[in-house]
Amino acid sequence: MDNWKKIGKLLALFFALLLGFAACRSKEGNEGTKIKTQVLKGLYSYGPEIKSFTDCRDEGREYWVADSSKNLELAYNNLGFEKPYIPVYIEVECHIVKSDTNSIYGDYDSTMVVTKVLKISKDIPDGPCNQ
Repeated sequence: MDNWKKIGKLLALFFALLLGFAACRSKEGNEGTKIKTQVLKGLYSYGPEIKSFTDCRDEGREYWVADSSKNLELAYNNLGFEKPYIPVYIEVECHIVKSDTNSIYGDYDSTMVVTKVLKISKDIPDGPCNQ
């Protein structure tokens, strides 16, 4: 009978480990997915109701902006504008996600999630951004 108890305990341990492994794999599949980070350059406008980005290279495609870096809005405010919504040139590391259609930014197809601010400037460079 002692052997059956040992076998039972080993089977219970095996199934517990198997369930734990399956839970980790499932979590990794959802949250462990690699997010494609990219560098985007374009015009950023910020104010109480709008946080938008226009990609100058992608035929003027517009994105809602989510500032996960917590630095973009601060850097914009530090430029000292007296009025909101004045566009500035930015270069940022970010990833793109689908916008929630039930939110205030649902008019935008996609949301640009900023992870790192590389450059912000009042000076808009010549080219497609400055037309």
